[in-house]
Amino acid sequence: MIVVVLHEPQDLVNIAHVVRGMKNFGVRDLRLVNPREYEAYRVEGIAHQTQDVLARVRTFTTLEEALADCVHIVGFTARGRTAKRNVQRPRDAAAEVVGLVESGRGPAAVLFGREDKGLSNDALDRCHRVVTIPSDPAYASLNLGHAVIIMLYELALARGAEERPFKTPRRTSEPATAGELERLFVDVARALHAIEFFKTRNADGVMRTMREIAHRAPLDTREVKLLRAMAIEVTKYGERLARSGLHVDR
Repeated sequence: MIVVVLHEPQDLVNIAHVVRGMKNFGVRDLRLVNPREYEAYRVEGIAHQTQDVLARVRTFTTLEEALADCVHIVGFTARGRTAKRNVQRPRDAAAEVVGLVESGRGPAAVLFGREDKGLSNDALDRCHRVVTIPSDPAYASLNLGHAVIIMLYELALARGAEERPFKTPRRTSEPATAGELERLFVDVARALHAIEFFKTRNADGVMRTMREIAHRAPLDTREVKLLRAMAIEVTKYGERLARSGLHVDR
């Protein structure tokens, strides 16, 4: 089990952002240590459809109580510390956390401090690892919610989220054949002639570029049919306009 621990969070909106991020990335256990304000119904009003996460939120009066059952604790800090500590980046920390949890060794905690002060040295002393997110040194401090989201994302990657396939398209189509492409190029050339596009341009050069674009894509049958329909309609519109005798400035 992976638990997110917020030590003395000051802003209910930040808690809501953390809850939403946990829902996004499949982490369900949040522990709040002495929050300045926390009301589940208000958080739900900001982070919609997170009732399952909110139902598991636990509050504690001390950090010691919140971490008592954890076998591995990763603390986050934006500032470099002079004390010697086991330091990591988020990706390495996530891989270690996931490895420990999947081996069944017990709960692992990712610990974040209050918005204005971060984690104290006493809090960091409880951590097996200390993580610093590699932000710009000139403006290193991240919003609490943003920092948590970065770690949740890395945890999701470590659990194989990146291997999940993309959703298949609702409508599939076969690759366009050479014959279909040739008919497309004929229709496009006819449409461009109809609007006098080649009046000041080299027709062969333009159509050669059109071929390069189509081959680089490459197009499927459905896309070719759509482009042909557009080109044919341009030609028909030009023919209707010519029959009407109306003058259109170009």
